Amino acid sequence: MLLAAALDFVREARSCPEVLRIALVGSLSTGKPIPKDVDVLVTLAHHSDLTSLAQAARRLKGRAGAINLGADIFLCNGDGRYLGRVCGFRECHPRAACEGLQCGSGRRLKDDLHAVTLDLSLTLAPPIELWPVVKRRVVAPDDVERLLLAALEREATRGSGARPGAG
Repeated sequence: MLLAAALDFVREARSCPEVLRIALVGSLSTGKPIPKDVDVLVTLAHHSDLTSLAQAARRLKGRAGAINLGADIFLCNGDGRYLGRVCGFRECHPRAACEGLQCGSGRRLKDDLHAVTLDLSLTLAPPIELWPVVKRRVVAPDDVERLLLAALEREATRGSGARPGAG
């Protein structure tokens, strides 16, 4: 169920205009027997408007939460600089629960760099890239291989894995 939600997220997020790459990081890219969440790294060309990506992220988080699991969508720029995470709130306004430095800006960026950061080596070379091409830097767990990577590779060979107009 979590991998199906991750697959749906990739399908939706790859059509967002600023998305350059989508990768799998964290426990799902390891042999951990019972992962508690899905961690996705999204590389962006720009991060001025994350509205559509934030909607996809909330759907992923909602589906994961429905089965008592979690989801985090980490963001970096094309140079691999970690930017923060996608804001989980539907409406953007300053909240006591939000740790983003620019909360209330409407950008949907939770730039809580004081609490979470990713190493440049991870953002530049994540364990498993999901889109625009599937690339493995580690041996993927069997379920990830079968339910996520194989589906994305099939779609890519059928031509449904590319953003319309990209090429």
